[in-house]
Amino acid sequence: MKTYDWIVVGGGITGATLAYELVKIGLSVLLLEKNEISENATRYSYGGLAYWSGSTPLTCQLCQEAIARYQILSQELDADIELRELDLLLTIAADSDPQATAALYANCATPPRLISVEAACELEPLLNQEAVSGALTVKHGHIHPQKTAQAYIQAFLRGGGEMQITEVLQVKSGSVTTTSENYSCGNVVVCAGGFSRNLLKTAGIPIKLYFTHAEIIETPPANLQLKTLVMPANLQRFKLESTSKTDDKLWDEVGNQPVPPILDAGAIQFQNGSLRLGQISRVLTDPYANVNSEESENWLRKSITKVLPKLGNLPGTLHHCLVAFSSNNLPLIGAIPGYDGIHIFSGFSNPLVFVPPLAQRFAKFITSNEDEIIVQLNITRTNI
Repeated sequence: MKTYDWIVVGGGITGATLAYELVKIGLSVLLLEKNEISENATRYSYGGLAYWSGSTPLTCQLCQEAIARYQILSQELDADIELRELDLLLTIAADSDPQATAALYANCATPPRLISVEAACELEPLLNQEAVSGALTVKHGHIHPQKTAQAYIQAFLRGGGEMQITEVLQVKSGSVTTTSENYSCGNVVVCAGGFSRNLLKTAGIPIKLYFTHAEIIETPPANLQLKTLVMPANLQRFKLESTSKTDDKLWDEVGNQPVPPILDAGAIQFQNGSLRLGQISRVLTDPYANVNSEESENWLRKSITKVLPKLGNLPGTLHHCLVAFSSNNLPLIGAIPGYDGIHIFSGFSNPLVFVPPLAQRFAKFITSNEDEIIVQLNITRTNI
């Protein structure tokens, strides 16, 4: 049986990027992904690159490294990832104070600019002026997330990496068990997003990593143009994540719902004209929990219609995926103490920005054990 230097579990943007960076430094790497066509958070992401949002020296540095990385990424991967710059429109609800909302973004590296209702509607003609009291705007990077992940995978394969479509059942020190085969390795790194907590639990590893059930509507190419990326300025998702992890014991049992679901009404249109509308976030401790899709779609459409009336009734399909988050909004990276050769690379709150520079840094770190940022993000900080 072949023994790989590294096995990467999960083929979303996180696993695909890390697998590529590991192969690039000359390691033998096997990438394992459950689905031929992924149904993960990368697949249903808006694709936004919030370079402007860094608010600490650490996040500001990673944002700058990400800008530099993306400027050369299409050429390096030999693929069009549809990199572009958009106006981000952060809508402020009609019953909210625009000045108070703007103050929430004061610590960002580039604070979004507060604009009037009239200016917001000029920037985005599809916006319902009755639904907002103003908006914030800033230049925002954008990619096609699925094409970017696939570009990383194809470059990984060209570099000598191997990939198998199979479901991982268990990770252990030195091996990974799947539905089709057992694989031997020197190291395994879990990049399985919302499934990471449960997967590590099979190895007896407790970890403070959580997930929401996210729901969006995806439309086919539409005969209208959304000029901006629209999101609410007061994102409820981050508040939901913060309150849902206060009692870690609730996450050890399936069937719990620590907090009620929320909805952040936003929209993005891709270069082929298709749109993604959403999103609902539900905290259900069972990663395989069923949700009422009809109820979700009605809720989503009603909320989108209020902000962007012409989009709410477009034909489209409701999709569902898991979105991982950590206990302090920073990713969990590195070796898991007490479990030789088992690593984690997950829990990114801003994955499309942070994953490319951190994957490069992780690859450097495992060869030299020197990287101040990787050390700061080490899993031991969360007291697993």
